[in-house]
Amino acid sequence: MGNVSPVVLVSVCKYGVMPRADKLAPTLAALVLAVTGLAGCAATAAPQVADPSPEPASQTPEEEAAQVTAEPDPDACVNPAWINLSTEGVSITGDIEDRGAREFAQGAVGRDDEGNIVSYIVATGDVAAAIGERLCIENGLVLTTLNHTRTVHPDQVLRLDPDPDLRFIPYYNPWDAPAGFEQIPYQAAIEAMGHAADAGDVDTMRGIWADTLSGMFTDSADISAIQQALDAGDLAVLTEMFS
Repeated sequence: MGNVSPVVLVSVCKYGVMPRADKLAPTLAALVLAVTGLAGCAATAAPQVADPSPEPASQTPEEEAAQVTAEPDPDACVNPAWINLSTEGVSITGDIEDRGAREFAQGAVGRDDEGNIVSYIVATGDVAAAIGERLCIENGLVLTTLNHTRTVHPDQVLRLDPDPDLRFIPYYNPWDAPAGFEQIPYQAAIEAMGHAADAGDVDTMRGIWADTLSGMFTDSADISAIQQALDAGDLAVLTEMFS
């Protein structure tokens, strides 16, 4: 600090005033140096300002758990199946897979020689939606329509391997049914045909067709396909058409 008196610096830094003139040493030089010292003093004496940014709040265990990336569900369907119904036939796209028995889907699956699921035997208390969920079928409710019934029932065998080349006979009414079509008698006749097919009774099927069901169809393609299967006594085709 040269010849600046410590009194000067202490007085200026601490109290903000200069001491009396008679206390100064060589006036001009001391004043210049005092101003310089005052700047340094002011810099060192600057008050500390608290950091205005708050500390991050700690997360609750629930919040931390929510940020954890969910593990993939090992039970999830890889390629869900979908039942497609049309006048040209029926097909199932995607993969049917058994994810195991569960509530409302306690039945047993049937497989072919290659291990593919081709049928499902309904257990007591089963419902179509739950069966579809178990078997990775997205539109599981359509299982009833596919198998020509309004609801599933115990010991019913649901067929899951339709032949896409066979004409599909719908359950609720013919494809070309006019307005006001009597649906209930038609469904009763379809179900009767299905029961006779399951029993291997072609003669009963021929009687139901001749007496009741044939008059409910107007589409020549449907009529021809059914009549040919009945004439040939082809139970495999008749079963898929009606059961």
